[in-house]
Amino acid sequence: MKILVTGGTVFVSKFTAIYFAKKGHDVFVLNRGTREQADGVTLIKADRHNLGNCLKIYHFDAVLDICAYDENDVQDLLNALGSYDDYILISSSAVYPETIQQPFRENQTVGENSIWGSYGTNKIAAENCLLKNNPNSYILRPPYLYGPMQNLYREPFIFDCAEAGRKIYIPKDGKMKLHFFHVEDMCKIIEIILLTHPQYHILNVGNEDAVDINCFAELCYEAVGKKAEKVYVPAKFNQRDYFSFHDYSYVLDVSLMKKLLPVQKNLLDGLKESYVWYKEHRNEVGKKPFLQFIDDNLTDI
Repeated sequence: MKILVTGGTVFVSKFTAIYFAKKGHDVFVLNRGTREQADGVTLIKADRHNLGNCLKIYHFDAVLDICAYDENDVQDLLNALGSYDDYILISSSAVYPETIQQPFRENQTVGENSIWGSYGTNKIAAENCLLKNNPNSYILRPPYLYGPMQNLYREPFIFDCAEAGRKIYIPKDGKMKLHFFHVEDMCKIIEIILLTHPQYHILNVGNEDAVDINCFAELCYEAVGKKAEKVYVPAKFNQRDYFSFHDYSYVLDVSLMKKLLPVQKNLLDGLKESYVWYKEHRNEVGKKPFLQFIDDNLTDI
């Protein structure tokens, strides 16, 4: 297939471009050319808001829109495309208000989420724009994505704690649920959709089971080859000052996805892959001063 991937230089978009290129597809990436490009892809150097006619000469079997964050992102790309067969938008589970019943299902009403704010509402606008223009397109709503090429200081923060032999400071009782999905499993779902064209066009994607913070921290330490020593932090401290996830517990209903991908990557195996990559690419992760806050404020707990 001839595939267009928006982005192609950071985490999910980069992993996706490389995944499909290694499968033998003709992969084009659309970005401004300011970063090093992945091997095996063809760069279309342009800003997605100023594309002119640079895409009109192509027919794409699939457009994988990894980097659309709002309505304008989608509309500008649609206006610039020539012909294409399938369009898949990576949206977010942030489209679900935290006030509705969990686990979140695809047929529930979307709306503002107080944790994610405009990020979630902009994703809703992007979804609506795409469906209005192309009702046959597909929308994927992932939870926290993880795996090789992770550029956010989420599991890498816990890896750093484990490597240094530090205690891990856990919010409250550590029972807050976190839902994850490996970036390779995301690519597998995309691949299956392109091959089978399922009848449902909006899909929650994620592991069959969510885990709590206690379990996730333990698995991150195990991936490094260490055992986690946990310290529980009272609620009076702002969780985002010392921990790499928001104070927000949620779970997705992924029963529709499981019909397409019955088995997902084991979380420990996926974290081991993420750690192997991180050891060689530490400078590609945007770090935050969690450790400094811990040393300044939490060591007496």
